[in-house]
Amino acid sequence: MTAGPLGLPWSSGAVRGADGAVRVADVDVRDLAAAHGTPAYVVDEADLRSRARAYRTAFETACAQVGTGVDVYYAGKALLTRAVARWVHDEGLRVDTASGGELAVALAAGVPGADIGLHGNNKSDDELRAALDAGVGRIIVDSLVEVDRLAALVRAHRGPDGAPAPVMVRVTTGVHAGGHEFISTAHEDQKFGLSLASDGGDSPALTALLRVVERPELHLLGIHSHIGSQILDPSGFAVAAQRVLALRATLHARTGVLVDEVDLGGGYGIAYLPGDVPLDPGRIAKEVAQAVADAARELGTPLPRLSIEPGRAIVGPAGLTLYTVGTVKPVRLDDGRVRTYVSVDGGMSDNIRPALYGAHYHAEVVSRVSDAEPVLARVVGKHCESGDIVVHEVRLPGDVRAGDLLAVAATGAYGRSMASNYNLLTRPPVVAVTAGESRVLVRRETVDDLLALDVRAD
Repeated sequence: MTAGPLGLPWSSGAVRGADGAVRVADVDVRDLAAAHGTPAYVVDEADLRSRARAYRTAFETACAQVGTGVDVYYAGKALLTRAVARWVHDEGLRVDTASGGELAVALAAGVPGADIGLHGNNKSDDELRAALDAGVGRIIVDSLVEVDRLAALVRAHRGPDGAPAPVMVRVTTGVHAGGHEFISTAHEDQKFGLSLASDGGDSPALTALLRVVERPELHLLGIHSHIGSQILDPSGFAVAAQRVLALRATLHARTGVLVDEVDLGGGYGIAYLPGDVPLDPGRIAKEVAQAVADAARELGTPLPRLSIEPGRAIVGPAGLTLYTVGTVKPVRLDDGRVRTYVSVDGGMSDNIRPALYGAHYHAEVVSRVSDAEPVLARVVGKHCESGDIVVHEVRLPGDVRAGDLLAVAATGAYGRSMASNYNLLTRPPVVAVTAGESRVLVRRETVDDLLALDVRAD
């Protein structure tokens, strides 16, 4: 174990001391475990804020260079608490929400409705009414049916002379980028958006845009796309930009309406393992802005305003999950090797991604020094599932033992937001660390919380 900054894939505030213990933002993980228990999600506030600023600054600079503006929306689905919403808004970002619950948290954090967007492929009437009441800056419609439903709700809610609802239409560009199939969201055979493909007539995407233009209850802000998640090659964004701007030009030719904004989504990849190379904000900003400018020039249309939606890229590296080691069990494999199974006090209930997507993470013992030779290890949880794997393969000290603190890097995104109560485990707290201090953002659930939802039938 080497003293000094841990480097990728850890947050910038993670440093190992000479005694082997890790400090995050000058807070010793041993103190975190003593104060807040384990498992616990730990978020480095300064690191998160820095990443939010980096994306905003990079895109503002790149877009200004090509002659347009940009809005950066934080994708709240990655992790949304009132504090996180305030942090990103403080740094000049807007907030993208994907449900009524996320919308409620953003509003409770004090984010103005005008700085919030509402996504979702199957929004309820209650969610749409809540968005209208809050005066959200945009509602991203996802189907032809939703166009008509939203228009009817606006008329019923605001009256025939009320202000129209600002909408974007989500389209699928046919560009498939990123990791696992189920998190790549622009191929045709999936639930999101309206396709650009057609059988000779108008495509579903163009049909939806035409329908929005015809409805006085709706104001068409622009066109939205999202091509996937954990994207490490930015070339897909250039293709998506060309297709979205071509659709924009077609709508203009048909109706005279030239929408003001194009959203190319997020999905920017991060480092999960040592040696991974994340997308650099400056690089992706320049390439996306230039792709939009090139497409507009080729089509002979004015540049649209751009919007993007990073989530994982902002909060993922800023977080880690802290566990306590329990059972340690060497297991002989068929090929003769020995794999050490290291069981921790959490598992798939606090990070479902390894089981769901086969996602890979990195872990280290963070509470002490060890000179023991590393061994091949698998970090597993305590659930009644053989697939309850936290880290598929990692080298850990050969003397790893019960009571050690083990941290898994880059879990800020989707750990807490996808957490469950499987086996009736209580969900861990979210703890922020800043300048030598820790504070709870979301408290740990208790057995009383579980029982409070269990209505007695007798």
